[in-house]
Amino acid sequence: MFMNTEERRKQLLERLEHTDKPLTGSFLAREFAVSRQIIVGDIGIIRAMGKNIYATPRGYIIPSPKVTDKGIMATIACRHDVVGLKTELETIVDYGGFVRDVIVEHPLYGELRGDLMLATRHDVAMFLQKMAACKASPLLLITGGVHLHTLEVPDTMTLERIRQELKRQGILAEES
Repeated sequence: MFMNTEERRKQLLERLEHTDKPLTGSFLAREFAVSRQIIVGDIGIIRAMGKNIYATPRGYIIPSPKVTDKGIMATIACRHDVVGLKTELETIVDYGGFVRDVIVEHPLYGELRGDLMLATRHDVAMFLQKMAACKASPLLLITGGVHLHTLEVPDTMTLERIRQELKRQGILAEES
């Protein structure tokens, strides 16, 4: 069945609004019988229309209201090498945090941000697996290990437990 561009974008947006799991560009391309590049373009247009779509390592997702409207948002500064990445992310999710993103300050481009959207150890494992499969380097390498994370936590006690554990492990650099 043929659908025009506007219909496809409308259905793509509806598909993303009605799932709580990230959907890859390849999956969406198969579903809509178009190329992955068409989906990438459609996502760009939908974003330009003001829709909040995250491109995570596991696919596209629109954060659900429970993720964006509840809890406390906080930014923490961390410093570690690539070896410490797994420990850092697992600590945050194990202690009840949701890792929204990673942010580094690039000397030429300014602030660079990558959406992570990690809530569980499984999410962390999938992120690390994809990083290895792509032979990609984490953003922290740009800044000698210093980077920020935007976290969402249910309460201040959870945030403090995360900060204390990261500090104990020598990962917490400073708080923003």
